[in-house]
Amino acid sequence: MRLGGRLAAAIEVLEDIGRRHRPVADALKDWGLSHRFAGGGDRAAIGNIVYDALRHKRSAGWLLGEDTPRAIGFGALLIEWGQTAQSLNDALDGDKFAPPLLSETELQTIAERQIGDAPPVVRADIPDWCEPLFERAFGADWVAEGAALATRPPLDIRVNTLQSDRAKVLAELADTGAKPAAIAPQGIRIPPIDGDGRHPNVQAEPAFQKGWYEVQDEGSQIVATLAGAQAGMQVLDFCAGAGGKTLALSAAMGNKGQVFAHDSEKARLAPIFDRIRRSENRNVQVVTKPAELAPLTNHMDIVLVDAPCTGSGTWRRRPDAKWRLTQRQLDARKGEQSAILDAAKAYVKPGGLLVYITCSVFDEENGEQIAAFLDRHKGFAPVDHRALWDSSFPGHTAAARIGKTSDISLSPALSSTDGFYFCALRRAN
Repeated sequence: MRLGGRLAAAIEVLEDIGRRHRPVADALKDWGLSHRFAGGGDRAAIGNIVYDALRHKRSAGWLLGEDTPRAIGFGALLIEWGQTAQSLNDALDGDKFAPPLLSETELQTIAERQIGDAPPVVRADIPDWCEPLFERAFGADWVAEGAALATRPPLDIRVNTLQSDRAKVLAELADTGAKPAAIAPQGIRIPPIDGDGRHPNVQAEPAFQKGWYEVQDEGSQIVATLAGAQAGMQVLDFCAGAGGKTLALSAAMGNKGQVFAHDSEKARLAPIFDRIRRSENRNVQVVTKPAELAPLTNHMDIVLVDAPCTGSGTWRRRPDAKWRLTQRQLDARKGEQSAILDAAKAYVKPGGLLVYITCSVFDEENGEQIAAFLDRHKGFAPVDHRALWDSSFPGHTAAARIGKTSDISLSPALSSTDGFYFCALRRAN
């Protein structure tokens, strides 16, 4: 397929997403199943256009003066693919599968507009209702942080030190462009793709099958390290989900001590069993029944709450979620987070840590949750997060925001990671 056919297909997928209000991955899968003639390269390129259009929906639509699937598809190529209006029309001219060329009106609109002149919320590529949330979270940097959440993400890997080391994994992935991550000590980064490229399928590599590494954003690796799990500890991952942080904690402990992996929805835990077997994490015990948690009360050195949240910190990877999110959903997540914190605190032993993590950039889910929790429960107090950061990642002082309420925030523009929030509270003896 030529660019014109790929663009037409992307517009078709974007129309399907808008009409049926469905996740982008589902829409792309269905398109591929009904267009089996399209090769892997074509499907990857179409997916890139769709994801770019959703990441840049505001700015791409602004360039063309409307936010239709056609407009944001063309706009994505102008913003992310290095195309110009003229080069696009030249590429599409004569291609019977291409959408109609840019009209005179569209060409004039594009010629008259520069992204730098767009309203701040457009340059940030966020919904209008999220503007005050971003301003509260990032202050003067909110536009740059929003724009960073609209860029293509890298592919990050965590080396499993129970099975390998970073030098060995880098050697195995030498042909992928992989480099050591900037901050995470066991992290490896494959840079964002360009144009119609695609990331290598690192999960098909023999090294992955042997358990040498896991796919995990560097930010997720960083907050797992900050939790401070050490050999011999008793640790409860209270919202373990698929187990990414569980495995990281287990590796940090050298398979010594115990990590209990729990989630209120058992279905979320399904992938963890294969991951444990592959990675040889032998000190992980999966706890699916609430009654099995009772013996852990007041006994855990660390209780980690990777709370359900809006996922606003992951919008680079899930841009469709940005446009589906509502204030009502945010309020629902806040209620869940409060209840989970109140339940999880019961398992922290005197002198132990309650660690709260989200992949959200909204203060309503982060600092405000911690402040409210501390108002309800006087027996907990924040640790010194500046000292924690500097001792964990010396030489990277400027790579995180250390909050006034003693917490740590990561973000694409500042940390080159997904957006994450971390706060560790110590229980009084």
